[in-house]
Amino acid sequence: MQTYEQELQQVKSFLLEHDDYLVVSHVQPDGDAVSSTLAVGWLLSCLGKKFTMINEGPIPKRMNMLWHAEDIINGSEELPDRTFTYVICVDCADFARVGHIRTLFAENARIVNIDHHPTNDRYGSVNLVLPQAAATAEILYDLLNVCGITWDAEIATSVYTGLLTDTGGFRYTNTSPKVMSIASELLGHGVNGPELAEILLEEMTLPQMKVLVEALNTLQVSEDGKIAWVHVTPDHMDRCGAASEDLEGIVNYPRNIQGVEVGILFKLLKSGIVKVSLRSAGKVDVAALAQGFGGGGHVRAAGCSLEGPLEDVIPRVVEQVRLRL
Repeated sequence: MQTYEQELQQVKSFLLEHDDYLVVSHVQPDGDAVSSTLAVGWLLSCLGKKFTMINEGPIPKRMNMLWHAEDIINGSEELPDRTFTYVICVDCADFARVGHIRTLFAENARIVNIDHHPTNDRYGSVNLVLPQAAATAEILYDLLNVCGITWDAEIATSVYTGLLTDTGGFRYTNTSPKVMSIASELLGHGVNGPELAEILLEEMTLPQMKVLVEALNTLQVSEDGKIAWVHVTPDHMDRCGAASEDLEGIVNYPRNIQGVEVGILFKLLKSGIVKVSLRSAGKVDVAALAQGFGGGGHVRAAGCSLEGPLEDVIPRVVEQVRLRL
């Protein structure tokens, strides 16, 4: 097994040796996924490399201010008519999280897998995985330094965005001394911390507020008060004019109830699939639970997707949580 420092050097060598990269993150990208995609794109541009950034699903509108965010292709709407031999996957806990963008991978594709999820199965030809990192953006901070880049406000803002969002505004237990040291350095490079916190963590769109109200109206709590959950249906989404990004953070509301150990958001898709988001206070390893359903994530934050109606999926998941309490 290679050390983290050796993995960093291996990725650096890979980036220098090849050209014409596809950079992709997970479906429905969040703050860390978007910022990591852009950080890799920025690094490749500094190295004089050709690259294409694609994600399955749109990036959240509030991240449009980041460097070249408009250049990330929404693979749900358009795909280039070609394949790529050299692929860089960021923030994807497993290969399936790439979604249908994998159809762009050549049969002999060589994949660089850069990620921080403990459930990562090291699916890459080259792997740079650090489970103790707070965000994939933290790993990219190290990679950028190994590659000897010169920091400026644009790239610093992208990396800071990943740290800010995946630590919940530097409030979660993954907020390590290293994270705070990096954040301090990035502020010194010109990042506007208060403005980013306002845009990324505080502001809510009207559809986001409306769908939150709909979700909270479905709130249920287990008899012992240790599990709480809400659900959202396509009707809720249509009635509120909400997009997938408007659901971000809703799972924290049931989790934040005093005495609750695990909060859950069930999102029913029009396809009949139910996406499940889980948040733990620490007693329950929701990553292990999600893995049992084909998903993954972190000890305190994980997710999975299940087939079936809500009335079947909800009790199945709640029962598995109950067995772990």
